[in-house]
Amino acid sequence: MFVEHLPDDRGQAHTLEAFTAALLLVAGLIFATQATAVTPLSASTSNQHVENQAAIAAQDVLTTAGESGNLTAALLYYDGEGFVNASEDGSYVGVPPEQHPLHDPLAEAFGDRQIAFDIEVSYPEDGGNRTGDTTMVDMGTPSDNAATASVRVALYGDDRFGADGDRDSLAENGTESYFAPPVDGDRPEVLYTVVEVRITAWQM
Repeated sequence: MFVEHLPDDRGQAHTLEAFTAALLLVAGLIFATQATAVTPLSASTSNQHVENQAAIAAQDVLTTAGESGNLTAALLYYDGEGFVNASEDGSYVGVPPEQHPLHDPLAEAFGDRQIAFDIEVSYPEDGGNRTGDTTMVDMGTPSDNAATASVRVALYGDDRFGADGDRDSLAENGTESYFAPPVDGDRPEVLYTVVEVRITAWQM
């Protein structure tokens, strides 16, 4: 009696095909997972969240310090060669010393979060035809995911700059000893200048 084994052969073939398909599916999933793995430096939701938090913190520092007068005080904390108690180049390399008007808000915003930041101050020169800038804080080169916040601050001729109680007014000695020149050299006793303070913050 002759028995045909073709159905069994077909069953084995189908089993082999299913097994092969499963292997290909698993291999494809592994490849896709490795190809789309997120590294610490790649753009991701997490990085965007950090950038947003840094931007909010920077803007909060500028807003609260501006309302309290500490931002203006920090701009006037200048001794003719650089910001008071700064490094040799006249800027700070991190959170300024405790006596600095921005020490507390900067330490609270960035000190414990492993966020680096720079603070640049821009001002008009040559009657507003050019823009100059000076650095208040320099912590290095910002990353590609850095966030920025800025605000403008008006300085007046009777504002006094320096470290001690016997400070020079901007109208009296600002042209020679202050980093920003007056916008109107003939009338520095009124509005001296308007500067822009910009904080750039990034994850270390």
